[in-house]
Amino acid sequence: MSKVWQGHVIEGTRFVVPASGVTPRHVLCAVGVGLDPDVISRVVEEAGGGGFELDEFQREPDPRMRECFDAALDSRRATGDDEFDESDWAAVDAHDSVVYVLSPPISQATGLDVSRRTLAVTAALLAHGATAVKNESSGVACGRERWLALASEAAAAETAHDLVDALVRAWVVPMIHDGEVYYSCGMHLLGEADVELDPGTTGVPEPGLLLDWMTTLQIAGCYLLTEQPEHGVQNGEGFRITQDAPRWIMNRVECDRFEDDDFFHNPYGYWRLTPAARDPRRRVRLKRRNPRTTLRR
Repeated sequence: MSKVWQGHVIEGTRFVVPASGVTPRHVLCAVGVGLDPDVISRVVEEAGGGGFELDEFQREPDPRMRECFDAALDSRRATGDDEFDESDWAAVDAHDSVVYVLSPPISQATGLDVSRRTLAVTAALLAHGATAVKNESSGVACGRERWLALASEAAAAETAHDLVDALVRAWVVPMIHDGEVYYSCGMHLLGEADVELDPGTTGVPEPGLLLDWMTTLQIAGCYLLTEQPEHGVQNGEGFRITQDAPRWIMNRVECDRFEDDDFFHNPYGYWRLTPAARDPRRRVRLKRRNPRTTLRR
């Protein structure tokens, strides 16, 4: 059972002060053939608009890369969205150089902007010699064409919903099962808590129910990023994705499954969803499009 969140909520806002003091950052790992660190540094600076760092450069192949990319792809295999094909695998296998890039530190106020710029950096790396990219901070990877498409969507986004939609599909793992609860990973890169769902049951759920839970996690995450009230979500509030969908109670808990120095650690914690009792309580009302549109791609 996750422990109660230890941070401090700034009164009247959705902003928080985490107890850990950890500041998230994107850590990109890019591979290629004959990568030039000077070129990469220039490209990163220009595409990122400042604040990005070339953290490490390796002029030899890393034999762990196929396994690492496979693990990153496995984290979102259920969504079928990452589109990593044979040409992407060939690029991973043929690499002879590896580069790691750090984003600027991420706060709640800058999460969407930094993550949008990190997606632009990813596209620029792929346009200037990199052949495959993964994100160490949420454990995700996409194929080359998928990264470029997501970067284009983020750059062209005209609304907050459109931008969040692209960034979530780029950086967030929608659902992982730890044997007890289902949880997302990567929302810290957007300046927000992740979401846990405790169904209160054991055993393997039916595929349709599992899809409903994943949809609930995804929509709850988008709600936190785009529609939560200015004063923030309060412990004990209710949440449902449609009027006739199951109702859940939200409580913020600590991120204690990852140590403070782990890339996956979320200093903003998790909003834990547990089944609601039948008696009426406060409810978060969603003004959101069809709940399954987050799974349309």
